[in-house]
Amino acid sequence: MTLTRLRRPTILAHLLLIGGLLVVLGAPGNVLAQPDSTQEDSPTPSPVTVDTSQKDAPFVATDRRVARRMLEVAGVTPDDVVYDLGSGDGRIPIIAAQEFGARGVGIEIDPDLVAQSRSQARAAGVADQVEFRRKDLFDADVRDATVVALYLWPEINVKLRPKLLRQLDPGDRIVSHDFRMGDWEPDRTVDAGKDKTGRATLYLWTVPEEIPDHLLRTDD
Repeated sequence: MTLTRLRRPTILAHLLLIGGLLVVLGAPGNVLAQPDSTQEDSPTPSPVTVDTSQKDAPFVATDRRVARRMLEVAGVTPDDVVYDLGSGDGRIPIIAAQEFGARGVGIEIDPDLVAQSRSQARAAGVADQVEFRRKDLFDADVRDATVVALYLWPEINVKLRPKLLRQLDPGDRIVSHDFRMGDWEPDRTVDAGKDKTGRATLYLWTVPEEIPDHLLRTDD
């Protein structure tokens, strides 16, 4: 009787232990064996060209007040077409359309930011006045622009300078938030007050009739 009493709980305990181990060890296998329906249903993402300029200039949104001041400094009117190179969430082209009556074009490599910009343009009621293109800013054609807005590192501005001077017409304007364009002296320098990065400085250039040769070269 003593032996019988000892064996029954021991056998039962072993069975429970083995069953528990099977459940624990079996769980990850069951999870991994299940098909990932979300993954299968998702479309294959389209290939993205790496934009090294955007890596060097990560998206930092310009304060709306500073964005508006940039457009004021550039003298934007309803006759203008404002291009924003590295347009982020689209606020500069949208403000240009909404408050200045201009047409706006944003050039942005990040597809999520392009989608966000288009959504915000619809919400602002200016979707028919603005366009957002998913494109590397160095590959963008800016010949239609009368105003170009920039918020890029100074070395990127310098690399863009020959392209802008060749594609823009005399009298077209370039306005930059915080960063200059190498040795091309701005026509105006404006203190735009404080923003989240400190004090915002705006630089304005007007494309001249005759372009000095050194401005068409970069330090590279």
